Amino acid sequence: MTQTVPARSLTVKGERTRGKIVDTAATLMLNDGVAGTTIESVCAAAGVGRSQVYHYFDDKGELVRAVIERQAELVFSGQERHLAHIQGWESWEEWRDFVVEIQRRAGCVGGCPLGSLASELADEDELTRQVLVRSFQRWERAFVGAVQQMKDLGLLREDADTALLATTLLAALQGGLLLCQTHKDISPLETSLNGAIGYLRTFAV
Repeated sequence: MTQTVPARSLTVKGERTRGKIVDTAATLMLNDGVAGTTIESVCAAAGVGRSQVYHYFDDKGELVRAVIERQAELVFSGQERHLAHIQGWESWEEWRDFVVEIQRRAGCVGGCPLGSLASELADEDELTRQVLVRSFQRWERAFVGAVQQMKDLGLLREDADTALLATTLLAALQGGLLLCQTHKDISPLETSLNGAIGYLRTFAV
C-alpha cells in the first residue's frame, strides 16, 4: 500500500521505536478515539519523549495516517489469507467464521479498527481521507479478487458484477461489525455476513 508517511532513513532501532509509537497510538485511538488521544498520552504510554515522536512524525496528523496504515495491515493480514484462496462456497463460510470468531474472542469490543477510524476521520483533512479511501479500496479489491475466483471456478454466472458484489460484501461486513459492537452480540454480524453470502449465492451457476 502507498505510504503517506515521508520516507525516512531509519536504523533498526529507529524502526522499532517508530513502530512502538504507532502501535501505542493505535491502541489509544481505538480505546479513546483520535480526538481523545494526544501526543502527550502517546509519549506516556509508549515511554518516549516528545522529541522522539516529532523525530518520526511532523505532527499528529502524520501519526494518525501512520496508524490508519497500521490498522489496515492488521485487518488485511488476517482476512486476505482467506479471500486470496477461495476454493468454493465453503471458503466463504470459513471466512465468515473467522471474522465472527475474532469478535467473539474480543467480547464484541472495538469493532473494526479501520471502520472506527473512518467514522471519526472521514470528514477531516483531505490527505487523511485519501489514506482511508485507499485502505478501503485495497479491502474492496480483495473481495473483487475473491468473487472473480468463484467465476474462474465456474461457480458464479459470468454476468455477476464482481465490483457490485465486492461492495455488497464489504458493506455487510462493516455494518455487521458496527451492530456487533453496539449490541455486544455476534448475532447481527453473523446475520449480516450470512445475508451477503446468500446474495452472492443468487448468482450461482
